[in-house]
Amino acid sequence: MFSVIIYELKHFNHNESGNLCHQNLVPQLRLTLRGEINPITLFFHWFDHFLRVADGVGGWRDYGVDPSQFSGTLMRTCERLVKEGRFVPSNPIGILTTSYCELLQNKVPLLGSSTACIVVLDRTSHRLHTANLGDSGFLVVRGGEVVHRSDEQQHYFNTPFQLSIAPPEAEGVVLSDSPDAADSTSFDVQLGDIILTATDGLFDNMPDYMILQELKKLKNSNYESIQQTARSIAEQAHELAYDPNYMSPFAQFACDNGLNVRGGKPDDITVLLSIVAEYTD
Repeated sequence: MFSVIIYELKHFNHNESGNLCHQNLVPQLRLTLRGEINPITLFFHWFDHFLRVADGVGGWRDYGVDPSQFSGTLMRTCERLVKEGRFVPSNPIGILTTSYCELLQNKVPLLGSSTACIVVLDRTSHRLHTANLGDSGFLVVRGGEVVHRSDEQQHYFNTPFQLSIAPPEAEGVVLSDSPDAADSTSFDVQLGDIILTATDGLFDNMPDYMILQELKKLKNSNYESIQQTARSIAEQAHELAYDPNYMSPFAQFACDNGLNVRGGKPDDITVLLSIVAEYTD
């Protein structure tokens, strides 16, 4: 059976911008960052590994709502369902749907919006099952090349698909997508495949070729090597996010949409790095 060895690194941007209404807002490009580094807590079913990232929409701060509460609760609910065995490995959209419905049914509504990316490795069939809603995502790298990647989902520039819970007076104004809108894929993986899951704070600041250059430095699958590589990727993305002269993927996307933007995009950066390895008890 296959398993995954995982390390997660997070940089949190305290005041990141985000869109939650039907408006095309240009994000601020000078923001304050606070950092935190934690090893991931891994939740798994007997035959499966479960990886996840979510990114709360920062625009809720304008309404006095902490955007991390919605995304964090959504992912903790997913984790609980997996620990309890209440999921089908080949249907990660089902995990996301059940978790979202639980939030909707809370007596006290938890307001907010979030993107989400879920990756489940079935260790017996050696297949990866994914669900991605919005602009977080994943890469699968084999032999130094990207062999699979998620598709970014945007309503329009800088406005990703998102799960939302809005107050009654804002319903119909706040963007809210169904979990069923998530892009779902399934494919085989091989020993040694690298699975990188991250929020848009990485992909908006580092193109694939830069990520691949960093992954080439990963010499083995021990925890220390994975940790060092994940740290290097996140820190380089953070540095580029504050370079005003750098033509980042986000700036290029902005230019493609008729906006004169240059520089990186300060934002939350979460990098979850995993390697497919032989399973051992």
